This record gives sequence, structure tokens and C-alpha cells, in this order.
Amino acid sequence: MISRIRGKVEEIKDDRLLIDVGGLSYEILIPAAIMDSIKANISDEDFLELVTYCYYKVEPSRSVSVMIGFADEIEREFFIKFISVSGIGPKAAVKALSLPISTIAEAIDSANHTLLQSLPGVGRQRAREIIAKLQGKVGKYGLMRDKEKISRAGTVDGDIQKEAVQVLVQLQYKKQEAEKMLYQAFVSNPNLKTVEEILNEIYRQRSKKGKNE
Repeated sequence: MISRIRGKVEEIKDDRLLIDVGGLSYEILIPAAIMDSIKANISDEDFLELVTYCYYKVEPSRSVSVMIGFADEIEREFFIKFISVSGIGPKAAVKALSLPISTIAEAIDSANHTLLQSLPGVGRQRAREIIAKLQGKVGKYGLMRDKEKISRAGTVDGDIQKEAVQVLVQLQYKKQEAEKMLYQAFVSNPNLKTVEEILNEIYRQRSKKGKNE
């Protein structure tokens, strides 16, 4: 079983990387929140080392090896706990982990059903199951500093971020959804400086997503 992989990044896609290791290309799935961090710190042709989780996807006529990548052991630990919830497989977990792990861990520990339901593929019942299984067991992951990526991304004042969230709430978005949109806006464009720029970036992202659906 492959536990780590290091090689040259050949291609970066939305949810996966192609890494060349000694002439062999490996396709590695990456949870969205972790991919955001990778994209912010690496470009095509750079070398990258990932901690991996591997499993076999069994289909009627074949068995396919799937590799999922993480920046460190702590991220992989949380992933393994997350897929211990009944009904959440590795592929579904990769899709669901669209926010920083610390944010998701805090939501689990505080029984924040609304935030958990906002994760891709996680509905009301699944959110309840996640909390029932993991509440009180993920405290250390809430200490991860992955959320600081937003404040490090640019020099925008925290009050401006709060104001942008308040405007989105006034526009009938739930606070947790607004915070998620703010996070994704800064991942896409770290140089946002004003509330207007933030909201315009969020609008562009949502418009693009709507066209792709």
C-alpha cells in the first residue's frame, strides 16, 4: 500500500493531480479544501510530496486502485475518521471536504447541522449521523491552522470580511453559507481589498458555477 508519494506535478485539475514519479504518472484525488492550499503554493512542473490513502473501487468487470492525497498525516487522520461514518465512502468524503478541516471539525463538535448540510453531498440525515458518530472525537482537528489561509491570502481588514458576510446575510444567505463563499472568493483571488470586490468575486464564481451545471 502506498502511504506517501513524491514527484513532479504534471497537471493540476479541479479535484485531482497528475504526478510523475520516475516516468510513471499517478492520478491522485484531492479534497477541495486541501487542493486550494496546494494551488496557492505550487504550480505545474513543481515537485510535491503527499501523504496518501489508497483503496480499491470494485466494479462489475474490474477493480480500480484509487489514491487520495493529503498535505500531512493529520489531514489523513481526519479523513479516516470522517469515512468511519456509515454511508460516507472515500469518494464521497473527498467531495464533502470542501471547507478547511478545522471548520468542519468545529461544526461537528458544536453540532452545527447547518454548516455540515452545506457540504457537497451531505444532507440533513447524513449531518446528524456525522455528529452522532464523531462529536467529542475531533477536537484536535479544530486546532488546525488551515483557516488562517484566508487572512494570509491578502491584507484585507477583518472588519471588511465581516461586513461582506453581513451583506450576504442581508441577501438571505445563511451565515455559514456566506462564510463559505467568502473563503472560496479569497482562494480564487487573494488580492480582494473591498467589500465590493469580494461580492463581485462571489457573484462571478456563482455565475460560472451556474453555467457549468
